Amino acid sequence: MFIPRKVLEEKLIRLLAEDIGQGDVTTAALVPADLTVEAEVIAKEAGTAAGIEEIIILVETLGLSVKAEVADGKGVKKGQVIMKIFGDARTILSVERTLLNILSRMSGIATATRRLSEKLEKAQVKTRIAATRKTAPGMLYFDKKAVFIGGGDSHRLHLDDMVLIKDNHLVVGGSVEAAVKTAKQNASFTKKVEVEVTKAADAVKAAKAGADIIMLDNFSPQQIEETVESLRKAGFLGKVLLEASGEITEENLLEYARTQVDIISLGELTHSAKALDMSLEISRIEKKGKELGSKNA
Repeated sequence: MFIPRKVLEEKLIRLLAEDIGQGDVTTAALVPADLTVEAEVIAKEAGTAAGIEEIIILVETLGLSVKAEVADGKGVKKGQVIMKIFGDARTILSVERTLLNILSRMSGIATATRRLSEKLEKAQVKTRIAATRKTAPGMLYFDKKAVFIGGGDSHRLHLDDMVLIKDNHLVVGGSVEAAVKTAKQNASFTKKVEVEVTKAADAVKAAKAGADIIMLDNFSPQQIEETVESLRKAGFLGKVLLEASGEITEENLLEYARTQVDIISLGELTHSAKALDMSLEISRIEKKGKELGSKNA
């Protein structure tokens, strides 16, 4: 995933501005304006690093220097230094929480995604893990990128990515067949059409109507197997992508993957992923170019 640096800077500054408000009163009251510090970001548990690029851009935008010790997508151990930041003490202390929130959330999502993706790889199934749009407000780009870093598929980033006909669209738009045909007539040829179904018969109808992807919503593994067999008999198996979604967890993941679905999408990757615990520790303090102290002194 790539967006121009200036656009990413704007996203990051908005997150920081929300936290700072009218100013960091604690730092202003306690920290002299002429202090320079070195700080280390440390992993307090093992996982997969994500958000490194974003934090480098954020701290550089604020006039700080940074040295990353780990790249996005790489594993980190408990106690490992992820990056070192140098510069104005007040700025580092004011950005600390925003910096850690982004890093720990993205790394947590990437860690969970990597764990599930590796589980599928070891089982030697073709199924891919994908995210959903169940992201935190304002964090869509960061959440989706973290899934990508962890080896998963981002799915839709925005509503304009593709046509996805869900249950409420069908309530308004009519039958599965009618909705798919209307969507294909009215949408650009560049947009794939996916439709959510709740029973095997509708999956076959969607395939006959020309759907590119069929989402099997809240199907049990047995129901998916029955649907796969219906599509095989109708001659559509392998001609449409099958996505399973709903009630899928890490515990039953392989049951679903073995049903021959192409994609498994999990909202919990982004709406419930546990943040990877991290901390920022000041390791050296300088005043007007003169070193005053070190954490290890």
